Amino acid sequence: MSKTIKLGVIPGDGIGPEVTKHAVRALELAAPNVTFIQTEYDFGARRYNATGEALTEADLEDLAKQDVLLLGAIGDPSVPSGILERGFLLKLRFGFDHYVNLSPTKLLPGVASPLANPGEIDFVVVREGTEGLYLGQGEVTDKGTPQEKATEFSINTASGVERIVRYGFELAASRARKKLTLVHKHNVLVRAGSLYQDTVNRIAKEFPAVSHDYLHIDAATIFMVTDPSRFDVIVTDNLFGDIITDLAAAISGGIGLAASGNLNPTGKFPSMFEPIHGSAPDIAGQNKANPTAAIQSAAMLLRHIGEASSADRLEAAIATALAKGQAGKSTTEIADAIFAGL
Repeated sequence: MSKTIKLGVIPGDGIGPEVTKHAVRALELAAPNVTFIQTEYDFGARRYNATGEALTEADLEDLAKQDVLLLGAIGDPSVPSGILERGFLLKLRFGFDHYVNLSPTKLLPGVASPLANPGEIDFVVVREGTEGLYLGQGEVTDKGTPQEKATEFSINTASGVERIVRYGFELAASRARKKLTLVHKHNVLVRAGSLYQDTVNRIAKEFPAVSHDYLHIDAATIFMVTDPSRFDVIVTDNLFGDIITDLAAAISGGIGLAASGNLNPTGKFPSMFEPIHGSAPDIAGQNKANPTAAIQSAAMLLRHIGEASSADRLEAAIATALAKGQAGKSTTEIADAIFAGL
């Protein structure tokens, strides 16, 4: 049965437009039964440099009309660091209550890992997206003096922690290994850490088939490079998740292969899918960027809208192309190799 999806496309900056066009093509090829009505937005450095605005309330209202969003990359040297990150990415995340940042990590055949003996790598990081240190709460006093003090507040609520932990358990229950690992630092961050641990212990009773354990963030980074196969579903807070998702990408082939989703599981607002890499302005426009992560994000998008079989086909095509190698290939050649499997 055919269906129609309103797709908001945000190519963004640097290599974003180059890889996003291939992600859109992947959607069309993998799911011919879906009609994607596309609306393209010019968010990023170009918009900011022209208007002085990163994301307005009117923009949010317009984006909210879409069913789902596809992002390329945001960031450019012409805009001071932090403006687009806070003014666009974080504003969109908080505005659309994207409380789940979902980052799958899987080492596929033919993909080299920097680990000598990686074993099987197949886990998902479930990162809380709307609380913690990234809320931007804090202050600077006595700036420019020897007494200058910079304070950042981490805010964690019972309801916010419960919904991310519950999502993690539900995801773990749907996977073969049915294991959840909480990553935090509750021996030092005793208040937030205890809130997470207590919530895990309570919700675990509702999921008797799912085993669960705990690791401090420092121990988790050690095991991610010495024994990554121990992980299945990792639940963690905003800051720790930001760190370990990059490490997870590094051990499974690099950020050129890694995708993520910023989800509003309630469906009240559109979820957004993107490669985790940045805008890489140094290689923009040179047909050098690896589009695999962007195409992986398209597969995640398809699964999110209920097109699991199409997502499976696209992921299989990606795996086949990766097994044949990507070294020395251009953006277009890598994309064409993937599309040949569809």
